[in-house]
Amino acid sequence: MTDHPDFKTEPVPGLPEHLPDGETILWQGRPVAGRLAWDALWLKWALAYFAVLIVWRVVASASLMSFGAALGTAIPLVVLAAVVAGVLYGIALWQAKSTLYTITTARVVMRIGAAVSMTLNLPLTKVTSAGVALRKDGSGTITLDMQSDERLSLFMLWPHNRPWRWNRPQPALRCVADAAAVADHLGHAADLVMSQPKVTPAPLPEGMPA
Repeated sequence: MTDHPDFKTEPVPGLPEHLPDGETILWQGRPVAGRLAWDALWLKWALAYFAVLIVWRVVASASLMSFGAALGTAIPLVVLAAVVAGVLYGIALWQAKSTLYTITTARVVMRIGAAVSMTLNLPLTKVTSAGVALRKDGSGTITLDMQSDERLSLFMLWPHNRPWRWNRPQPALRCVADAAAVADHLGHAADLVMSQPKVTPAPLPEGMPA
């Protein structure tokens, strides 16, 4: 049990160290592999591209031979489409298994990276807003808008980033199941952070000992 790689580098799965006293985990989860392939790895666009090629090949060949023979000319493209789809799904499955998102009462932690694992610690005090995009199946993506001084690399984040946001990448919990419930956990954590009293140091009056 203690030989498992997670226990060598993570005292708690998904976390680089034990949480401070008083901080607790509200939710942990991973991307849904199929949805990650479809949305983040452009599987839908790859299949649409091959669909257009297949139709074009059949239509072009049908003017020179029987329709049955024309269908046969598209078989290599069908096989290639299946191979590409399998590769993209395999990458998505690899990404999903190596990813663990964690929401605590004080932060969002993203253990990401299929080839090289890294952990992003995102304190909720640095999150200015969050959004959720829901799918019909209940899955969805939750994006985090960080303060302007928190600059994150798109290369480091991908595919755990908000789609089509290139200039100022935003971290995202991509393609999680039951995204509405996850968003509720995040909102609860944000409420806890906002309810904590903030102490602002003030100068002592003159003559009063520090």
